[in-house]
Amino acid sequence: MSLDTVAVATANPDALQPYEQLGLKADEYASIKQILGRRPTSSELAMYSVMWSEHCSYKSSKVHLKQFGEKAPHSDALLVGIGENAGVVDIGQGYAVTFKIESHNHPSFVEPYQGAATGVGGIVRDILTMGARPIAIMDPLRFGLADAKDTRRVLPGIVSGVGGYGNCLGVPNIGGEVVFDETYAGNPLVNALCVGVMRHEDIKLAKAHGTGNLVVLFGAKTGGDGIGGVSVLASETFNDAKPTKRPSVQVGDPFAEKVLIECCLEIFKADLVVGIQDLGGAGLSCATSELASAGSGGMEIQLEKVPLRDPSLSPEEILMSESQERMCAIVEPSNIKHFMAICKKWDVTATVIGEVTDGTNLHITFNGELIVDVPPRTVAHDGPIYNRPIEKPTYIAERQSAKINVPLPSSPAEIKAAVLTLVASPNIADKSWVTSQYDRYVQGNSVLSQPEDSGMVRIDAKTNLGVAISTDVNARWAYLDPYEGAKLALLESCRNIATTGAKPLAVTNCLNFGSPEDPGVMWQFAEAVRGLADICLEMGLPVTGGNVSFYNQTGSVAILPTPVIGVLGVIQDVRTRTKMGLAKSGLEIYLLGRADANLSGSEWAYLHNEIGNFAPKADVAMETRLVNLLLEGQPLFESAHDISNGGLAAALTEIVLKNKIGAEITIDDVGVALMSETPGQVLIAVDPKSSHELIALAETHKIECRKIGISGGDALTINGAAIPLAELSQAHTETFPKLFG
Repeated sequence: MSLDTVAVATANPDALQPYEQLGLKADEYASIKQILGRRPTSSELAMYSVMWSEHCSYKSSKVHLKQFGEKAPHSDALLVGIGENAGVVDIGQGYAVTFKIESHNHPSFVEPYQGAATGVGGIVRDILTMGARPIAIMDPLRFGLADAKDTRRVLPGIVSGVGGYGNCLGVPNIGGEVVFDETYAGNPLVNALCVGVMRHEDIKLAKAHGTGNLVVLFGAKTGGDGIGGVSVLASETFNDAKPTKRPSVQVGDPFAEKVLIECCLEIFKADLVVGIQDLGGAGLSCATSELASAGSGGMEIQLEKVPLRDPSLSPEEILMSESQERMCAIVEPSNIKHFMAICKKWDVTATVIGEVTDGTNLHITFNGELIVDVPPRTVAHDGPIYNRPIEKPTYIAERQSAKINVPLPSSPAEIKAAVLTLVASPNIADKSWVTSQYDRYVQGNSVLSQPEDSGMVRIDAKTNLGVAISTDVNARWAYLDPYEGAKLALLESCRNIATTGAKPLAVTNCLNFGSPEDPGVMWQFAEAVRGLADICLEMGLPVTGGNVSFYNQTGSVAILPTPVIGVLGVIQDVRTRTKMGLAKSGLEIYLLGRADANLSGSEWAYLHNEIGNFAPKADVAMETRLVNLLLEGQPLFESAHDISNGGLAAALTEIVLKNKIGAEITIDDVGVALMSETPGQVLIAVDPKSSHELIALAETHKIECRKIGISGGDALTINGAAIPLAELSQAHTETFPKLFG
């Protein structure tokens, strides 16, 4: 093999290099040459191409994401913020929780099972690198139309991949979403969230400190899968005319990762690492450059020492490979024997591939030849930054001038027909076909899981301290008004957390958008980031980290702007949590908040081929009072359920079907009340003897509260329209099995 060494690159400055095929622009290639004072070697070019990709460098989003720092609220709970593998927050009693959400969208379209599986594996390793044990997974998913041929191809594989990997790891899946819209055809969204727990003193960071400390690669051997994934697959718009834009997807081995998790946790317990980084997107290029960049010196790597499962891999391919289940640690020489012994105990391959130096550059050799000599920060952190053109799309004005014409039910027959139609629609229908493929109870600490408002896990078995997590966004609202849409997504997540009895504490996000080269898409993105930063500052909730996924676009068709917002909350005693289902007959049912007539972005409008004109406006002051009411009044509640997708009609269906206890409901302006998805509404069920306390509490917090019914019977009756629970259940539960088998 003829190596393109630093000496060769210096002696042959005009050699042609395939930078465009690797996803680099001409000006970016020129910048690399300027940084190095020469043309890059082929290995250096490989590293820059993956690390300067949209996926790794955030080059189109950095100028906007800095708002999360500039507008960051003060938070005593925040222990580690943006910039590390995942954020960390203090939840009390000496415990810290780390959580983050990321995307694996494009790989999941190409190869649904492995794309989704390795998305789960990657986010779990991000949590692991912080020193935490992964304790829960969530999976917000978006697909094209439910009955489309390609949806039937990708959805079963993606669901199977999420479940297959997570189940084998022994990490419970406690929540997520499954949403359908035609804009996701060809661009399904597979967002994966993981939560981990550790003691404060166990937090680990991705830094390479200490001259002479050893660089250890451990875990699975390196193969040829996923080469170029982040630079090409995750950073380009799909185009049927360019099949070469679809390289190999990573192949996951959850059993190898399970062993790696236990190996890492034993290594952490013995305090044997100075710094640690997982090998996900950009593989070894990312791990070495980021560790060195965040450290205090340089690094020397001997690439031929990397254990390979494919000996034919070139140095460039070794550096770009995104093979799964690999970690890179910085270990003091005095600890290496103990480190290796633990790896041997767990049958984990571990190899010293280099050391930290007192220099300033990252040096990589292959069989004694210098093939990489770069300032690591230029690779990992100082990539290009684009202030892309922004232009408000013309559709905004067109939508705002449009009239929305959606029929609303009023008579008993119309009410029954409308409710049955709504609850059978794919976006509202029961998702048990999906969630039954996930292990929700492994580890024995799951308290709540889908379809509850938020997932909840116990942290401490003695004190019953726990955390709740919710992910949300109505992408149609974000389409109509991305600023308000992002704010409304965060408010919904906060309501879902508070409805179960937990106090919102911190935020993560996965911002899924079309091509950043489209000024209209960049306007959507900029507005969504501005909205999220503004509301987090107003509510005092820190953004701990997240992910940006661009190029979710087929040709000129971009997905709906989909800023998925995850909120984590803390509950002091999980035994006091509130469930959504009606617990018994004879409970009084109250509606907190009030619906308005705006059906824009609602599921009912969508079923009538309407999206609407104006998204609702976030009422942060009211929503804050509502959260406070939910937390203060929680001891009174027999059940509580947030009203969101599908409005009151869907919420009522869900609370009666949960425990097969009916309800008799009477409401004014029934059509609007049932189908509007006005934010800031919650269904509460209380024992009649507690009703006066609920009403008084609502008055104190200035939240509208009115009794709308009572629980009991074997039907959901709304203004005289009786829907037997058996008929309601059939409509609600048959959709997914019919669609996907």
